Amino acid sequence: MTGIPPAGTGPGALTRDGCAVEVYRLLPLAAEVELVRAVAAPGSAILDLGCGTGRIADPLARAGHRVVAVDESAQMLDRIRCAQPVQARIEGLDLGREFDLVLLASFLANSPDAGTRHELFRACRRHVRPDGVVLLQWHPPGWFDALAAGPPITGALGPVAVRLQVHSLDRHRLDATVEYRAGADRWTQRFSAARLSQPRLVAELARAGLGEVAAVDENRSWLTCRPVTSRPGPEPAAGD
Repeated sequence: MTGIPPAGTGPGALTRDGCAVEVYRLLPLAAEVELVRAVAAPGSAILDLGCGTGRIADPLARAGHRVVAVDESAQMLDRIRCAQPVQARIEGLDLGREFDLVLLASFLANSPDAGTRHELFRACRRHVRPDGVVLLQWHPPGWFDALAAGPPITGALGPVAVRLQVHSLDRHRLDATVEYRAGADRWTQRFSAARLSQPRLVAELARAGLGEVAAVDENRSWLTCRPVTSRPGPEPAAGD
């Protein structure tokens, strides 16, 4: 269909949803590795879902964790050096084993389609040990509250300059383009994100068999949850 911009643009390999492999290679670690290590016991088995180039998976593997790193993109996985790479979609994934910790980073919890979110959360539940933990990253409501359609929002992640242009934002969904620049190189990615209340997220996790949701950082953008054995609750209504 004409008139719809591509998911991603720029030099080098791009994933199906527009992520630039070279950008992920350049991005620095923030607090992700330490957050995981604060939750996971030394030497524990970790499943990194949507691992990208292994920014989190490889340092964890070097620290002594047994890490399986899953991504749909072969080009992303080619950058992994220490973790065990697995090329696969997260939705429907079944490795036939369980892990002490399952990691779902990169704000996949805000995927705009409710069915996709359910499949992501079910994949987490399928692979976490009964006494294990899921660590997920999300955009809480306050992040959306700080945005508005208008002038781009600028910043930097290590050597990468970042500019976020909001196209539309309402109480349910964000549509935006993020631009990355490093030297003479420029990449863009068009994306959408679901604006979820915490009660709705908790309800969706419960439907997937995950509970005991708790924030582990000051911004409340990283949450832990644990497998539950009770019958999942009803699906929340849209807009809750």
